[in-house]
Amino acid sequence: MAKTNNNNRRRQFFRSLGGHGPIRRPPWTDDDFTERCVRCAACIEACPEQVLFHGGGGYPEIRFDEEGCSLCGACVEACGEPVFDTRRVAFPWRARIEANCLALGNVHCQSCQDACEWRAITFAPEIGRAPRPRLDTEACTGCGACQAQCPNHAITMTIEEMAHAE
Repeated sequence: MAKTNNNNRRRQFFRSLGGHGPIRRPPWTDDDFTERCVRCAACIEACPEQVLFHGGGGYPEIRFDEEGCSLCGACVEACGEPVFDTRRVAFPWRARIEANCLALGNVHCQSCQDACEWRAITFAPEIGRAPRPRLDTEACTGCGACQAQCPNHAITMTIEEMAHAE
């Protein structure tokens, strides 16, 4: 297990040098995912949102380019291996709203709130300016729906936010 974690860290380091973000695995998986996954792609084919892709080494990765994960569990049902554990939190990351958010720049935009099924992002009216987003990290599932819909790419998923929410 330690060797796999070292390999994952090394892979992530080289990925970051190339300008790529962190490797994101399917929901309800853990650090030992690559030890358990047989790369059959059943989860990728079963995903109705099509957010799972073949990543490095053929292992599934999740990307929130067009859609977020609905946490429907189709990937879990399709997998014949002991890869998923639905007793755990689906994702270790939470949304973070960056400074380039249109609403923070006084532009009326609430795309992230509209996309958030969990109501983790809300906007309260303000006098004399556009409403600003408020993020409830405890309500956030890390599903990525807000990130996929943000027109200014102002939402990132970070693990640090979850640590602050606990």
